[in-house]
Amino acid sequence: MKLGRVDFPLPDMPRLGLAAFRNRIVFHLVFVALALATLALALALLNEERQRNAQRYEQTFAKSLAEIVAQLRHPSGQLALMNPEPAQVDAGWVAPLVLPFAAIDFDDATKAQRAVDMAGCALQYPGGASLCTAVGSNAYAGGFVYLVAGLDAPPLVSRARGTLELADVHRVSISLMRDGVVQHWLAPVEMLDAQRGQLPGFTVSEAGNTTTLPYKARPQRDFRGWVWREGPCLSTAEPCPRRTTVSIRLPVEAFREALFRPGGPQWPPADLSRTGLSLALLGPGGATLFDSAASIGQPPLTLARLSGTLAPGETLQIKRGNNLVALLQGAEEAGAPPSPWLTTLIQHLPAPAMPHTLQARDTVTTPAGRFDITLTGDLQGLDRSLSASAARLAWPVGAMLASIALAWLIIEMGLIRRVASLTQRAAALSHQLQRPDEKRFELGTLDVADLRGRDELGILAGSLSDLLQHARDSLRREQLRAEREHDQWHAVGHEIMSPLQSLMLLHAGDSDPSRRYVQRMQQAVKVLYGQASPSEALAAATLAVGRLDVDAFLRQVAENAAYAGIADVAYTPGEPVWAQADEYPLEDAITHVLTNADRYRVAGTPVTLALRVEGELALVDIHNQGPHIADEQLTRIFDYGVSDAEPEDGVRRGQGLFVAKTYLAKMGGSIAARNVEDGVVFEIGLRRS
Repeated sequence: MKLGRVDFPLPDMPRLGLAAFRNRIVFHLVFVALALATLALALALLNEERQRNAQRYEQTFAKSLAEIVAQLRHPSGQLALMNPEPAQVDAGWVAPLVLPFAAIDFDDATKAQRAVDMAGCALQYPGGASLCTAVGSNAYAGGFVYLVAGLDAPPLVSRARGTLELADVHRVSISLMRDGVVQHWLAPVEMLDAQRGQLPGFTVSEAGNTTTLPYKARPQRDFRGWVWREGPCLSTAEPCPRRTTVSIRLPVEAFREALFRPGGPQWPPADLSRTGLSLALLGPGGATLFDSAASIGQPPLTLARLSGTLAPGETLQIKRGNNLVALLQGAEEAGAPPSPWLTTLIQHLPAPAMPHTLQARDTVTTPAGRFDITLTGDLQGLDRSLSASAARLAWPVGAMLASIALAWLIIEMGLIRRVASLTQRAAALSHQLQRPDEKRFELGTLDVADLRGRDELGILAGSLSDLLQHARDSLRREQLRAEREHDQWHAVGHEIMSPLQSLMLLHAGDSDPSRRYVQRMQQAVKVLYGQASPSEALAAATLAVGRLDVDAFLRQVAENAAYAGIADVAYTPGEPVWAQADEYPLEDAITHVLTNADRYRVAGTPVTLALRVEGELALVDIHNQGPHIADEQLTRIFDYGVSDAEPEDGVRRGQGLFVAKTYLAKMGGSIAARNVEDGVVFEIGLRRS
């Protein structure tokens, strides 16, 4: 017989001691220590790098100031010191700068170009063109503006002396804007030879479009200009372009007036940054070879550019006397911005043994006076730089910590937690085995469905579960075998008791010699009858179902009921009704029902049998007058062991209606109970034949 699986839940697990979790605690502590060691290593390296940066910065701090001062002492640096204010002229105009030397030797091309290159005053334009507009640093050199331009130009067409028409010659157009008033000069090229020419300057009413000089126009006396064509051809094209230098000294009456103002000369002029100039080299036919107003030139060195040489957190202060000339701050490093939380962490690391603020001073002497240079360094700037660098390199540490966390999660979820779960279930099962007070021992289930797998732990858990299941099945089979054997004896005793009861009525007299033997048989059967339930024996019983005249059968049952100890059983015969049934089990089933009806009927009232036909069924109604059955008990009274009768020999029975239901089910019939007005009716249904 195939046994079904019956699971018994494990009892509450007993509290385990600390020793049961020792390995798990050690495992967690190892991973925590590994994560802390990784963080400690990262912090140690970060602190070491911070101290190394601080020491290196302290060693190079003075050198940084020396490099800045050396740059400012160069003429280009002096040019930036002497011109700290940005130009305030409109686009298309170039503001003249104050030179770090008295004047430009504009009559010599080499000296003029060398002065421009040394001072770095030239604006760089696309195509290699350049233009320097400046005034001398010495007021007594005169109120002049110097314009030195360099560009690539073809051979220049020269003007014949006395010619007023300039449309077919090369010419230089110059404009000066000061206090909203614009002055224009036109200087035609007069070549003295193939490499050199002069530029006489004529005052005109407008610039650019002027192609004709006024009648009897004379060049301005203090306007001096030269043009030089030098070097080899710059390309194989014809005509041959060469590097051309234009050098002009432009007189400005307002500057001259400033030299002779009451109280001494004022130099440079106060409105120099608001003075604008433009220069254009025009060719025959209206062609423009160069125009400073056409595009924006790249400015020369300014003090603002020195900010790029400062480290983050450094401050450069430039003063002339008590006047602050410039205050420059080192820019933060490009790239990832510093992380606020990482910067805070770095600042809380052990500080290096050096002051947080460094300071160095020096001076630069120029024709405009002496400038005091002060460089201040702050280690917090190094911390921000280190924070930006560490933020870019923080992902390896994060990856290591993530790997540690992932390894912990895999081992914890894949092994440790499964081991702990298996340990808890095994401990609960062991605790159950140690309880001897149970009347019936049941071996609990070790459910390891969630622990099975192809790894070692999964194989171990599966093997333990299979072994325990085998033990449970063996135990259950042994228990069922003992119960079945006991039930069989009980069933035999139960079935023998009914006919023995009838024999006791037939041999009721005390003088009847058979009475003693019947009583001995009853006593022997009672020993078997009180031991177990007959459910298994009844389930295994086989009935011989055939055609039965239910009307004749009921008449016989009513007549013989008195011999079973049930008096006043009434039945009114009728026509024959044939049904499928086994006569003796059916009589046993009806006798059990009559016994229950006799127990609960009102004294002096009969138990009636009635037969009726409904369709394919022959229905037998057994009615007794008495108390109703509770509604919730109408179906349960047919279950084994359900009875409110007084115990017999100390054991409650409740199996007669169960036997009746079992026999009727094997015959294809049914039995049910219902309450009626004056009592209870048991309805037995049989299939008609």
